[in-house]
Amino acid sequence: MSGESSGGLSAEDDKLLTLARGARGRIGASRGAALRDETGRTYAAADVLLPSLALTALQLVVAHAVASGSRGAEAAVVVGDMPDPAGLQALVDLGGPDVVVHLCESDGSLVLTTTSGA
Repeated sequence: MSGESSGGLSAEDDKLLTLARGARGRIGASRGAALRDETGRTYAAADVLLPSLALTALQLVVAHAVASGSRGAEAAVVVGDMPDPAGLQALVDLGGPDVVVHLCESDGSLVLTTTSGA
């Protein structure tokens, strides 16, 4: 990994933070998430709440990665509310229990770093 950002995240994970914050902010969702897959490609999503469909940001970002051909995950960032169990399970399904997950406040400050299977 390349150097550290001012928030304690690596430069690569700081990019995920920027993507997650942007996805969340575009629609005013309570959560945004971004994921880096095994090849270094990145994906971002926000919570989707429709009368007929409800997906959390983490579920949606995993689905987006899988639909794009990803076969694994290196790291994820969730901004806003804590990640949901179903989203974490989807991340485990894609990348296993050791995917690094950074939980951040809406202002970008790091709250916790854990793993998908924790």
